[in-house]
Amino acid sequence: MIRKLKGIGILDVISSEVFSILQICATTEPLFPNIKTLDLWPTGQSIPFIPLFLSPRTTAISIGFSSPSFSKAMVALMITTFPKLCPDLRYINLHTLPEHPMIVTAVSAMLLTSNRDALRRFRVCSPLTEEAREVAYTLPNLRGLWAVIRGDTPLPPVVLPNLTHLTITYDYDGNWLRLFRGATLGPLEAVTFHPESEQIGDFLEAFERVALATSIQNTLSSFRLYALCSWNPNYPSLHRFTQMTDLFIRFVCNDGCSSTVDDDVVAGLARAMPKLENLELGGEPCCEIPTGVTAKGLVALADHCPDLSFLRIHFQVASLTAPPTVSRMASNAVSAVPRGGCALRDLEVGEIPVPEESVLMVALTLAHIFPHIVYIDGVDENWFKVAGAIRRSKEIIDCSSKCNSPPLHPEVILVTLP
Repeated sequence: MIRKLKGIGILDVISSEVFSILQICATTEPLFPNIKTLDLWPTGQSIPFIPLFLSPRTTAISIGFSSPSFSKAMVALMITTFPKLCPDLRYINLHTLPEHPMIVTAVSAMLLTSNRDALRRFRVCSPLTEEAREVAYTLPNLRGLWAVIRGDTPLPPVVLPNLTHLTITYDYDGNWLRLFRGATLGPLEAVTFHPESEQIGDFLEAFERVALATSIQNTLSSFRLYALCSWNPNYPSLHRFTQMTDLFIRFVCNDGCSSTVDDDVVAGLARAMPKLENLELGGEPCCEIPTGVTAKGLVALADHCPDLSFLRIHFQVASLTAPPTVSRMASNAVSAVPRGGCALRDLEVGEIPVPEESVLMVALTLAHIFPHIVYIDGVDENWFKVAGAIRRSKEIIDCSSKCNSPPLHPEVILVTLP
């Protein structure tokens, strides 16, 4: 009994002749009457046959349109069939849709004919018609919304009392603000921004102002922004969001490194957001790093954010090559680091180089700061050696523990640098 169909290109192995036979078989009843979730990335000419796999029991549809060569008319026609075939849709996720007025019309018609009380997530990367916008921004039970704002398109009052996840794609600096003005929003937990403009301006300051006028400050745990240009954010504007667990701010490095993240930036964020689990600042760490976080900043993250699991920032490898000073904490000292150290497992280093002669010292320093580190993702092959050295050091410690040898550091330790 198939309840979920998921995969990339899994329909493309079926020939058009077989699809034609299936189409005949589905004239009276659904081919798969028990499918509840359809999650596909079609890569061939299977688009018009996707409705064959839907039924009245289907409540979740997620489709990624990976090829720009798809017929827009074909995609539009398929989208309009969803509400009729699946009258109780709760989750609709259509991403990487081709841009075309035909698609806007089809997506809007789909929303207008869907069961509005049933919809929980409407994540569709397409603008809507005026009538559809008025419906989308007032759905009573909606939890997740993807809003695409183009130009000076008028927006109706936003009344979404149960909204927890909001994604906004916009094309002009500042036009996203209109969505928040006078809005009635639910306990937002996650916001994601996709600015398509080359000018972001004082985005974080503007977000802070609109957020403080709502209840977002007390509920927001995830903030993501994916910019297409170089940028110098004002990170302290986010310090009031103390419940943050996921912070992703991505921008590009053009004509040299554009990251201005330093020890003060990460230490300030770490102190303000002790619940951080995932942190990404800037683009992929590059090989041109005139400034950047040092071991001191990494220690601040480990000290204040014990649950940190993933980290991607620009940092200075040279600061990890000097032998660290390891000091035991006094028994009455207070620290955010629990016994066992920071939980970090994944460190993305991108194109940051590490000299061959520094491999061992970098490994030892990272292992001191992040004792649970497992994965290091980088271009320089010497990072594989660093990861291997960390792994071997853990094996030695584990063997020592199994042999009942005294632990290397029985108390919580901090790595401090001059």
